[in-house]
Amino acid sequence: MLVYPSSIDLSSHTLRYLAGQLTSRRQEIGTRWRRLTPGRQALLALAHLRCGDTYAQLAAGFGIGIATVFRCIREAVDVLAALASSLDEAMKAIRMKAFVILDGTPLPISRIAADPFGRLPRVSPALPGSTHDLTAARGHGIVDALAEAGVKCRAGKAYQGAVRPVRVPFRGRRPKRWQRRHNSSHAKIRCLGEQAMATLKGRRLLRKLRCSTNRTTDIVKAVPVLHHAST
Repeated sequence: MLVYPSSIDLSSHTLRYLAGQLTSRRQEIGTRWRRLTPGRQALLALAHLRCGDTYAQLAAGFGIGIATVFRCIREAVDVLAALASSLDEAMKAIRMKAFVILDGTPLPISRIAADPFGRLPRVSPALPGSTHDLTAARGHGIVDALAEAGVKCRAGKAYQGAVRPVRVPFRGRRPKRWQRRHNSSHAKIRCLGEQAMATLKGRRLLRKLRCSTNRTTDIVKAVPVLHHAST
């Protein structure tokens, strides 16, 4: 098998951040020896999470077995997912924002929310793709949490019926002039959410998940944690 050098479009700061978290994890569980150092394990995990490299490719590139690759990535994902914000923690940060954007994505990764700068405050647990956007938002307690925090929220037509504080565009074939102006302004604000979507969709790994669906939530939680660590 041929092995060639590659690159990952992430900063060395991100590598050091993940390596530090893995080092802390090893100290916590009392690990004495591993085939890979924390730095090499972090590099392997980043190659998978950012570039979507398969277990077989990583095993050949790092000179280890596929089972070892699986364990290294699983541990790294668990460490990162544990650092993701809970709904209560996200609300504490969101209260300081002018508004947030609530939206869904066709990827099998549930709902996401974005602040006015296109960052991802929180990723909700994954749900079946057939779940309606509003049902998911209510089920995860997002609508109630936003109302309690008094934070303005912009969302698409799929969230009709959420009432305050979620604002949605007007529906109808012949909207009035002021309604059209409202919808235009609303769309300009919601487009910021596309930056948050790009954070997820830009990862090749999430375009075709090969893992068990039980692991989807942790993997998607890990991506924003890495994203925030690199910015």
